[in-house]
Amino acid sequence: MAKVKASAKKQIVEGLIIGKKNIYFFLMGLVSILIAYILMAQPPVNGFLSRTLAPIILFIAYIILIPIAIFIRDEKSNSTGG
Repeated sequence: MAKVKASAKKQIVEGLIIGKKNIYFFLMGLVSILIAYILMAQPPVNGFLSRTLAPIILFIAYIILIPIAIFIRDEKSNSTGG
């Protein structure tokens, strides 16, 4: 009975493992967001950095990098997954 619970728990934990790629993309997204908000705070308010570049960086971080960090899978997990 204990072995059945241990194997079920192991399967759940294996499904939740986050790989290095996930962490790298997530950290890149967080750093991009931080940089964009710092750029947005720079004067002048109507300048290129705060009005154009910062929103583009935020868009890339929120719409591209963070979802990639959530959905990407390593090749190792795909080959042993089924």
